[in-house]
Amino acid sequence: MSSPKEHIFAFLAVAKREFRHIGYYPMYWFCMVLLPLFVIFFFTDIMHEGLPTDVPMGVVDLDNSTTSRKLMRRLESFPTARIVANYPTFSAAREDMQEKKIYAIMYIPEGMAEDMIAGHKPTISFYYNNSVLLAGSLLYKELRAISTMASLAMVQTKMQALGVPQREIMGTLQPVIIEAHPIDNPYLNYNVYLSNIIIPACIAIFIFLMTAYTIGVEIKFGTAREWMRKAKGHVSVAMLGKILPQTFFFALVVWFYQYWLFVHLGFPHNSSFAFIMCVGLIFVLACQGLGIFIFGIMPSMRMSMSICALWSVLSFSISGFSFPVDAMDPPIQAMAWMFPLRSYFMIYQMNIFHGFPVADSWIYFIALMVFIMLPLLVLRHLKTVLNTYEYIP
Repeated sequence: MSSPKEHIFAFLAVAKREFRHIGYYPMYWFCMVLLPLFVIFFFTDIMHEGLPTDVPMGVVDLDNSTTSRKLMRRLESFPTARIVANYPTFSAAREDMQEKKIYAIMYIPEGMAEDMIAGHKPTISFYYNNSVLLAGSLLYKELRAISTMASLAMVQTKMQALGVPQREIMGTLQPVIIEAHPIDNPYLNYNVYLSNIIIPACIAIFIFLMTAYTIGVEIKFGTAREWMRKAKGHVSVAMLGKILPQTFFFALVVWFYQYWLFVHLGFPHNSSFAFIMCVGLIFVLACQGLGIFIFGIMPSMRMSMSICALWSVLSFSISGFSFPVDAMDPPIQAMAWMFPLRSYFMIYQMNIFHGFPVADSWIYFIALMVFIMLPLLVLRHLKTVLNTYEYIP
């Protein structure tokens, strides 16, 4: 039986070997440092204004009246929409929308102003490209608002012509005044809403792939037995020596992302930065634990990396930030526990964002700890794989 001292020396030898690999092969730096940093700066820069602004759209104004031009000026007063062209025909506007030059069309029919004065109900049509979900949804909201305003203006004009007092008109058109006060994100900042989960989801992809890659590449190049000899035949020492150096770099990246968001950009949070860093480290270890487990049950670099990629991409949909998990079917709700990103998102939402006590989210901390412990289930199989398997292309 080996002594703890021998285990420590073996671990240091394997860790030194792994740091040498990280320093020598550009793939490690590219996937562990450069790509995550690119993701951090890309997403926080693209949404630095909080909401997309000046999304291009077009107008087909066949009425060409004072009323129609007033509608267009009101539409351009919204920060999201920017009218880039006034088309003579709908066909011309549709061609530009199909070519993604514009993302929405507002169609004002001929004689709209006359119909409004006569008390008729003219139809204002709008078309939006929902294949680009964010741009389409935002423009739909603005177009619907301007259409509602046009309808109310028509009713207001008619009531004024009948001699109805202004106070009664406003009481009829807007009987209830709504004051919206969004909690914790009062500016409805999409950067705050999306970057906090999209960035760790992307980093999780790199963690999964690099964990499976670094184990599989030892089998591919026939260095697995030499790796095990460095670890004195102890697979647990071999895994710790290989994974923890990567943990160091990934943790630095996650801590930098958290500093960039919560300190530099001033994103709202209601917990200490030390707690945020601890959650980030646990998340990194959970992703690595699941990556080792996937390789243990599928000891092929190609297959394990494919499963890791699929699992991490599914995390975007099943984590709950785009669609509530509680509204999904019961089997999907049960599957959500199998994704580290889901537990991280719930801890972020409950403890970091809203400031609830840690006791309220204990079940999600336990879930992350289970992911960290998963490699224990496949260590014996991994030892057999590393000592006996030959790479099959």
